[in-house]
Amino acid sequence: MTTARRFRLSFEFFPPKTDKGQTLLLETAAALDANRPVFYSVTYGAGGSTRDRTFEAVDGLISAGYAVAPHLSMGSDDKRAIEVLVDRYVDIGVKRMVALRGDIPSGFGSTRHVSYAANLVALLRAHIDAASKVPGFEIEVAAYPEMHPDAPSPQEDIEHFRRKVAAGANGAITQYFYNPDAYFDFVGRANVDVPIVPGIMPITSYANLVRFSDNCGAEIPRWIRTRLAAYQNDDESLKAFGVDVVAALCQRLIDGGAPGLHFYTLNQAGPTQAILDRIALPDG
Repeated sequence: MTTARRFRLSFEFFPPKTDKGQTLLLETAAALDANRPVFYSVTYGAGGSTRDRTFEAVDGLISAGYAVAPHLSMGSDDKRAIEVLVDRYVDIGVKRMVALRGDIPSGFGSTRHVSYAANLVALLRAHIDAASKVPGFEIEVAAYPEMHPDAPSPQEDIEHFRRKVAAGANGAITQYFYNPDAYFDFVGRANVDVPIVPGIMPITSYANLVRFSDNCGAEIPRWIRTRLAAYQNDDESLKAFGVDVVAALCQRLIDGGAPGLHFYTLNQAGPTQAILDRIALPDG
Protein backbone atom coordinates (compact mmCIF):
# COMPACT_ATOMS: atom_id res chain seq x y z
CA MET A 1 0.00 0.00 0.00
CA THR A 2 1.37 3.44 -0.91
CA THR A 3 1.71 6.27 1.56
CA ALA A 4 -1.01 8.23 -0.27
CA ARG A 5 -3.50 5.42 0.33
CA ARG A 6 -2.66 4.49 3.90
CA PHE A 7 -5.24 4.93 6.62
CA ARG A 8 -5.02 8.59 7.56
CA LEU A 9 -4.55 9.20 11.25
CA SER A 10 -4.13 12.84 12.31
CA PHE A 11 -4.21 14.90 15.49
CA GLU A 12 -5.38 18.45 16.07
CA PHE A 13 -3.85 20.98 18.48
CA PHE A 14 -4.67 24.56 19.42
CA PRO A 15 -1.80 27.10 19.61
CA PRO A 16 -0.41 27.49 23.16
CA LYS A 17 -0.37 30.92 24.76
CA THR A 18 2.95 30.53 26.62
CA ASP A 19 6.43 29.06 26.17
CA LYS A 20 5.56 26.43 28.75
CA GLY A 21 2.49 25.53 26.73
CA GLN A 22 4.62 25.18 23.60
CA THR A 23 6.95 22.82 25.44
CA LEU A 24 4.00 20.74 26.62
CA LEU A 25 2.62 20.71 23.07
CA LEU A 26 5.86 19.25 21.72
CA GLU A 27 5.74 16.61 24.48
CA THR A 28 2.17 15.74 23.48
CA ALA A 29 3.18 15.46 19.82
CA ALA A 30 6.09 13.19 20.76
CA ALA A 31 3.79 10.96 22.83
CA LEU A 32 1.29 10.60 19.99
CA ASP A 33 3.88 10.17 17.25
CA ALA A 34 4.20 6.44 17.96
CA ASN A 35 0.80 6.12 16.25
CA ARG A 36 2.37 7.25 12.96
CA PRO A 37 0.04 10.16 12.16
CA VAL A 38 0.06 11.52 8.63
CA PHE A 39 0.03 15.04 10.06
CA TYR A 40 -0.75 17.25 13.02
CA SER A 41 -3.01 20.27 12.51
CA VAL A 42 -3.01 23.56 14.41
CA THR A 43 -6.13 25.70 14.75
CA TYR A 44 -6.57 29.34 13.83
CA GLY A 45 -8.70 31.60 16.05
CA ALA A 46 -11.80 33.50 14.99
CA GLY A 47 -10.91 36.09 12.38
CA GLY A 48 -7.24 35.11 12.54
CA SER A 49 -6.99 36.07 16.21
CA THR A 50 -4.25 33.50 16.86
CA ARG A 51 -2.33 34.07 13.62
CA ASP A 52 1.07 34.62 15.23
CA ARG A 53 0.66 31.92 17.86
CA THR A 54 -0.54 29.46 15.24
CA PHE A 55 2.52 30.18 13.12
CA GLU A 56 4.85 29.76 16.11
CA ALA A 57 3.24 26.44 17.05
CA VAL A 58 3.47 25.17 13.46
CA ASP A 59 7.10 26.31 13.17
CA GLY A 60 7.99 24.57 16.43
CA LEU A 61 6.38 21.31 15.37
CA ILE A 62 8.00 21.37 11.93
CA SER A 63 11.38 22.13 13.51
CA ALA A 64 10.88 19.02 15.66
CA GLY A 65 10.42 16.96 12.50
CA TYR A 66 6.63 16.62 12.27
CA ALA A 67 4.35 17.12 9.25
CA VAL A 68 1.95 19.94 10.11
CA ALA A 69 -1.18 21.36 8.49
CA PRO A 70 -2.02 24.87 9.74
CA HIS A 71 -5.64 25.95 9.75
CA LEU A 72 -6.38 29.13 7.81
CA SER A 73 -9.52 31.25 7.58
CA MET A 74 -10.13 34.56 5.88
CA GLY A 75 -10.81 36.91 8.78
CA SER A 76 -10.42 40.53 7.68
CA ASP A 77 -7.37 39.83 5.51
CA ASP A 78 -7.33 40.71 1.84
CA LYS A 79 -6.07 38.38 -0.86
CA ARG A 80 -2.48 39.62 -0.73
CA ALA A 81 -2.23 39.25 3.06
CA ILE A 82 -3.41 35.65 2.77
CA GLU A 83 -0.89 34.93 0.03
CA VAL A 84 1.95 36.38 2.11
CA LEU A 85 0.99 34.20 5.07
CA VAL A 86 0.76 31.11 2.87
CA ASP A 87 4.21 31.85 1.44
CA ARG A 88 5.61 32.06 4.99
CA TYR A 89 4.17 28.62 5.73
CA VAL A 90 5.50 27.14 2.50
CA ASP A 91 8.96 28.54 3.27
CA ILE A 92 9.13 26.64 6.59
CA GLY A 93 8.05 23.38 4.99
CA VAL A 94 4.24 23.26 5.14
CA LYS A 95 2.79 20.96 2.48
CA ARG A 96 -0.84 20.82 3.64
CA MET A 97 -3.37 23.38 4.96
CA VAL A 98 -6.88 23.24 6.37
CA ALA A 99 -9.00 25.93 4.69
CA LEU A 100 -11.99 27.12 6.68
CA ARG A 101 -14.57 29.86 6.61
CA GLY A 102 -13.80 30.29 10.28
CA ASP A 103 -15.80 31.90 13.04
CA ILE A 104 -16.56 35.59 12.67
CA PRO A 105 -15.42 37.45 15.79
CA SER A 106 -17.69 39.90 17.56
CA GLY A 107 -17.72 43.32 15.92
CA PHE A 108 -16.43 41.99 12.59
CA GLY A 109 -18.97 44.03 10.67
CA SER A 110 -18.77 44.06 6.89
CA THR A 111 -14.97 44.00 6.50
CA ARG A 112 -14.87 40.33 5.57
CA HIS A 113 -13.22 39.95 2.15
CA VAL A 114 -14.11 36.33 1.36
CA SER A 115 -17.37 34.84 2.58
CA TYR A 116 -17.02 31.11 2.03
CA ALA A 117 -14.33 28.47 2.39
CA ALA A 118 -14.74 27.53 -1.28
CA ASN A 119 -13.36 30.95 -2.19
CA LEU A 120 -10.38 30.45 0.10
CA VAL A 121 -9.71 27.01 -1.40
CA ALA A 122 -9.74 28.51 -4.89
CA LEU A 123 -7.43 31.33 -3.78
CA LEU A 124 -4.96 28.92 -2.17
CA ARG A 125 -5.03 26.51 -5.10
CA ALA A 126 -4.43 29.26 -7.66
CA HIS A 127 -1.62 30.88 -5.65
CA ILE A 128 0.22 27.70 -4.69
CA ASP A 129 -0.11 26.07 -8.08
CA ALA A 130 1.02 29.25 -9.85
CA ALA A 131 4.10 29.49 -7.63
CA SER A 132 4.86 25.80 -8.28
CA LYS A 133 6.75 25.71 -5.00
CA VAL A 134 5.09 22.61 -3.57
CA PRO A 135 4.06 19.93 -6.05
CA GLY A 136 1.16 17.97 -4.64
CA PHE A 137 0.23 20.55 -2.01
CA GLU A 138 -2.81 19.26 -0.07
CA ILE A 139 -5.82 21.35 0.97
CA GLU A 140 -8.27 20.05 3.57
CA VAL A 141 -11.74 21.45 4.19
CA ALA A 142 -14.44 20.96 6.80
CA ALA A 143 -17.50 18.73 6.52
CA TYR A 144 -20.58 18.60 8.76
CA PRO A 145 -22.32 15.20 8.96
CA GLU A 146 -25.11 16.71 11.08
CA MET A 147 -25.30 19.87 8.92
CA HIS A 148 -23.49 23.15 9.45
CA PRO A 149 -25.46 25.26 11.96
CA ASP A 150 -25.67 28.13 9.43
CA ALA A 151 -26.85 25.99 6.52
CA PRO A 152 -30.42 26.65 5.32
CA SER A 153 -31.01 22.97 4.52
CA PRO A 154 -29.19 19.62 4.33
CA GLN A 155 -29.13 19.77 0.53
CA GLU A 156 -27.63 23.26 0.45
CA ASP A 157 -25.05 22.14 3.00
CA ILE A 158 -24.03 19.26 0.73
CA GLU A 159 -23.91 21.54 -2.32
CA HIS A 160 -21.65 23.96 -0.48
CA PHE A 161 -19.36 21.10 0.51
CA ARG A 162 -19.17 19.94 -3.10
CA ARG A 163 -18.21 23.46 -4.16
CA LYS A 164 -15.22 23.31 -1.79
CA VAL A 165 -14.12 20.04 -3.35
CA ALA A 166 -14.64 21.39 -6.87
CA ALA A 167 -12.53 24.44 -5.96
CA GLY A 168 -9.54 22.19 -5.35
CA ALA A 169 -9.79 20.51 -1.94
CA ASN A 170 -7.97 17.18 -1.65
CA GLY A 171 -9.79 15.93 1.44
CA ALA A 172 -12.13 16.82 4.27
CA ILE A 173 -12.22 16.56 8.05
CA THR A 174 -15.62 16.41 9.72
CA GLN A 175 -17.03 18.11 12.76
CA TYR A 176 -17.11 15.62 15.60
CA PHE A 177 -20.22 13.49 16.09
CA TYR A 178 -21.32 10.47 18.11
CA ASN A 179 -23.78 8.93 15.65
CA PRO A 180 -21.86 6.98 12.98
CA ASP A 181 -24.96 6.76 10.78
CA ALA A 182 -24.78 10.54 10.33
CA TYR A 183 -21.27 10.19 8.92
CA PHE A 184 -22.08 7.35 6.53
CA ASP A 185 -25.22 9.16 5.35
CA PHE A 186 -23.21 12.33 4.67
CA VAL A 187 -20.50 10.47 2.75
CA GLY A 188 -23.13 8.76 0.62
CA ARG A 189 -24.98 11.99 -0.16
CA ALA A 190 -21.78 13.97 -0.80
CA ASN A 191 -20.62 11.46 -3.44
CA VAL A 192 -17.18 13.03 -3.93
CA ASP A 193 -13.84 11.47 -4.88
CA VAL A 194 -11.82 12.84 -1.95
CA PRO A 195 -11.45 11.22 1.49
CA ILE A 196 -13.87 12.47 4.14
CA VAL A 197 -12.14 11.75 7.44
CA PRO A 198 -14.32 11.64 10.58
CA GLY A 199 -13.38 14.04 13.36
CA ILE A 200 -13.24 12.39 16.80
CA MET A 201 -13.71 14.18 20.11
CA PRO A 202 -12.64 12.27 23.24
CA ILE A 203 -15.02 12.67 26.18
CA THR A 204 -13.35 13.96 29.34
CA SER A 205 -15.84 16.44 30.79
CA TYR A 206 -19.62 16.58 30.83
CA ALA A 207 -19.91 20.37 31.11
CA ASN A 208 -17.30 21.14 28.46
CA LEU A 209 -18.70 18.66 25.97
CA VAL A 210 -22.24 19.98 26.38
CA ARG A 211 -21.04 23.56 25.93
CA PHE A 212 -18.93 22.76 22.86
CA SER A 213 -21.70 20.70 21.30
CA ASP A 214 -24.44 23.27 21.90
CA ASN A 215 -22.24 25.98 20.36
CA CYS A 216 -21.27 24.07 17.22
CA GLY A 217 -24.45 22.09 16.58
CA ALA A 218 -23.01 18.64 17.28
CA GLU A 219 -25.62 16.25 18.68
CA ILE A 220 -24.95 14.23 21.81
CA PRO A 221 -27.36 11.27 21.62
CA ARG A 222 -29.71 11.22 24.59
CA TRP A 223 -28.46 7.89 25.93
CA ILE A 224 -24.90 9.26 26.02
CA ARG A 225 -25.92 12.61 27.46
CA THR A 226 -27.93 11.08 30.32
CA ARG A 227 -25.10 8.68 31.24
CA LEU A 228 -22.58 11.53 31.21
CA ALA A 229 -24.86 13.64 33.38
CA ALA A 230 -25.06 10.80 35.89
CA TYR A 231 -21.24 10.62 35.98
CA GLN A 232 -20.50 14.36 36.00
CA ASN A 233 -19.29 14.24 39.62
CA ASP A 234 -17.35 11.01 39.11
CA ASP A 235 -14.40 11.76 36.81
CA GLU A 236 -13.07 8.21 36.72
CA SER A 237 -16.40 6.68 35.67
CA LEU A 238 -17.11 9.47 33.19
CA LYS A 239 -13.75 9.06 31.45
CA ALA A 240 -14.06 5.26 31.37
CA PHE A 241 -17.52 5.54 29.85
CA GLY A 242 -16.23 8.13 27.39
CA VAL A 243 -13.47 5.78 26.20
CA ASP A 244 -16.02 2.98 25.77
CA VAL A 245 -18.33 5.17 23.70
CA VAL A 246 -15.70 6.78 21.48
CA ALA A 247 -13.68 3.60 20.94
CA ALA A 248 -16.85 1.80 19.80
CA LEU A 249 -17.63 4.73 17.49
CA CYS A 250 -14.14 4.64 15.98
CA GLN A 251 -14.25 0.89 15.43
CA ARG A 252 -17.58 1.12 13.64
CA LEU A 253 -16.24 3.90 11.44
CA ILE A 254 -13.14 1.86 10.58
CA ASP A 255 -15.15 -1.28 9.92
CA GLY A 256 -17.50 0.74 7.70
CA GLY A 257 -14.65 1.97 5.51
CA ALA A 258 -13.75 5.40 6.89
CA PRO A 259 -10.43 6.47 5.31
CA GLY A 260 -8.94 7.74 8.57
CA LEU A 261 -9.56 9.34 11.95
CA HIS A 262 -8.80 12.92 13.00
CA PHE A 263 -8.64 13.43 16.78
CA TYR A 264 -9.44 16.73 18.47
CA THR A 265 -6.86 16.23 21.21
CA LEU A 266 -7.32 19.48 23.17
CA ASN A 267 -3.50 19.31 23.48
CA GLN A 268 -3.62 16.17 25.63
CA ALA A 269 -2.17 12.80 24.61
CA GLY A 270 -3.83 10.64 27.28
CA PRO A 271 -7.54 10.71 26.26
CA THR A 272 -6.75 10.14 22.58
CA GLN A 273 -4.23 7.38 23.29
CA ALA A 274 -6.70 5.57 25.57
CA ILE A 275 -9.10 5.34 22.63
CA LEU A 276 -6.42 4.27 20.16
CA ASP A 277 -5.34 1.51 22.52
CA ARG A 278 -8.84 0.03 22.30
CA ILE A 279 -9.31 -0.05 18.52
CA ALA A 280 -7.86 -2.03 15.63
CA LEU A 281 -6.35 0.39 13.13
CA PRO A 282 -5.75 -0.65 9.51
CA ASP A 283 -2.15 -1.05 8.31
CA GLY A 284 -1.04 -2.59 11.62
